[in-house]
Amino acid sequence: MAVSTLSPTAYFSSFSPSSDSLISSSPFKPFKPPPFWPWREKVKMGPFTVSPMGFGTWAWGNQLLWGYQESMDSELQRTFNLAVENGINLFDTADSYGTGRLNGQSEKLLGKFINEFQDVILRKIHLGCYLSLRQKQIQDNIVIATKFAAYPWRLTPGQFVNACKSSLNRMQLEQIGIGQLHWSTANYAPLQELALWDGLVAMYDKGLVRAVGVSNYGPKQLVKIHDYLKAQGVPLCSAQVQFSLVSMGKDQIEIKNICDSLGIRLISYSPLGLGMLTGKYTPSKLPQGPRALLFRQILPGLEPLLNSLREIAQKRRKTISQVAINWCMCQGTIPIPGIRTVNQLEENLGALGWRLNSNELLQLEEAALESPRKMIQNIFQTR
Repeated sequence: MAVSTLSPTAYFSSFSPSSDSLISSSPFKPFKPPPFWPWREKVKMGPFTVSPMGFGTWAWGNQLLWGYQESMDSELQRTFNLAVENGINLFDTADSYGTGRLNGQSEKLLGKFINEFQDVILRKIHLGCYLSLRQKQIQDNIVIATKFAAYPWRLTPGQFVNACKSSLNRMQLEQIGIGQLHWSTANYAPLQELALWDGLVAMYDKGLVRAVGVSNYGPKQLVKIHDYLKAQGVPLCSAQVQFSLVSMGKDQIEIKNICDSLGIRLISYSPLGLGMLTGKYTPSKLPQGPRALLFRQILPGLEPLLNSLREIAQKRRKTISQVAINWCMCQGTIPIPGIRTVNQLEENLGALGWRLNSNELLQLEEAALESPRKMIQNIFQTR
């Protein structure tokens, strides 16, 4: 799913002062262009040209960790629409996102929002100016990266292909942008691992996905799957790993170096450390739910890093979150912070359009080393 986006000039030249009445009854928030239009800057990822930052949808349907309620769906849709209007075209999801009866809810919502997407800008354009600009074109510019869980009952390539078909049905799509293996089973079921790799090859060959990627792969397994897929004529587009100032370690650096050498784009999930790098929490002000246990252990040791983030944010007139996300982009990765509200989205968009300088990068990395506690790595990440 990828076509070129209209230039900002084309949009601006079509604005009409008298057209504001067209959106007066709109349920969506009136569009306010930020100082930076992300489509001026794009990055390559396999066959795609994508925004330098995407967004994750782990929270969509997750009641346990993120307190999701179906009443939040209208806010989620406003948030999605505003992201697309601001040039964001990469969205990450998974077939396992959603708790209990809501399993798969993230994919369902994402598909629903894409299909119902109404571009607010178009409502501010004189009808007839862009009759050739159809909703389908806007939809096709969106790159969906979904992950297929390595469940123990998915033992054959055919079962993995069926998982892909189920995701397509939930999202009401004909093709997925990037089909990703959610985690490696090499540590506990090496034979299943090979079947899953063959499943990725099969869904690529069948045209169900335009590209393939992996998630939670360590350095050794990343090289192995890259070489295996390459031998089958399938390029490895992306590798997704927990990557942030609070999770940096030897493996993350090695994975990034491998990605650079093999032409794989690294996608940074949890670039804000589940919220620890937002500056909104302290040891005496913890989030609700299971995250509080983790934050209670790690936050007391993050003062050097948080102080550096705060200092740079003040100098730059940015927020702590924006600085932390920008650091990920400065490393050549594509961060995918989670979004649930319009306010979160607008803040995250402020991470675009500027870059930390070399002194600031060094200051943050030294402060990260001074912080004694690190983010707990995903238990499924392999070596």
